[in-house]
Amino acid sequence: MRRFLASVTFVLAAAIAGGAEAETATIDTDLGTITVALDSAAAPKTVANFIAYAKEGHFDGTVIYRVVPGFVIQMGSYDAQGDARPTHDPIPLETAGGLKNLRGTLSMARGDEPASATAEFFINLSDNTDSLDPKPDAAPNTTGYAVFGHMTGNGMDVVDKIAASVLNGGKGPFPDAAPAFPVTIHKVTVGP
Repeated sequence: MRRFLASVTFVLAAAIAGGAEAETATIDTDLGTITVALDSAAAPKTVANFIAYAKEGHFDGTVIYRVVPGFVIQMGSYDAQGDARPTHDPIPLETAGGLKNLRGTLSMARGDEPASATAEFFINLSDNTDSLDPKPDAAPNTTGYAVFGHMTGNGMDVVDKIAASVLNGGKGPFPDAAPAFPVTIHKVTVGP
C-alpha cells in the first residue's frame, strides 16, 4: 500500500510540475556536455536573461574561470585570455521562489548589490544552502544567490571533472582559482 501511495504521489507531482514542457539548456565543454533544466516558474527573469545570452552566443567560446573545489565552478563572460565580453543591464534578484543552492543547481553570480547579476553563473558542487541561500529573516529578493536551474541526468560527472582541474591558471577575475588548462564552453544551446 505504501509503495502504491508513493507511486501515486510521484505521478501527481510530476503531472502538476509538468504542466508546461520544461526549458533545457546544453552546455558543451572541452570535458563533455552538461544538460540542465531551467526553472522559469521560480525565477522567470533570471531564466529569460540566461536564454537571451545563450541565444546571442554570449557564452560560446568562453571558459570556466573559477573553480573552488567542494563549492562552485563559475563561468559566463571571460575568454581564455581573461578578457570579459560586454554584458546587458543587471537583472533583479530572484531568491524568493523557494529554490535552494543544492549540489547540481545553477545560480547567478552577482556583486554586493542584490540586483547586480548579468551573465555570470555558477554550478554548485555541494549543498551550499547555509552560505548562498537567502537569509530567513531578510526581505524577499534582497539576499542570497538566485537558483534558476538544476542538472538533469547528464553532466554532473563533467562538472566533477572540471572541479578536479589543476588550478592557478592566472587568467580572468580569479587567477588563483582559474584552471591551468582552460576549459572552454564551445556552445550553450536552449530548447524544450
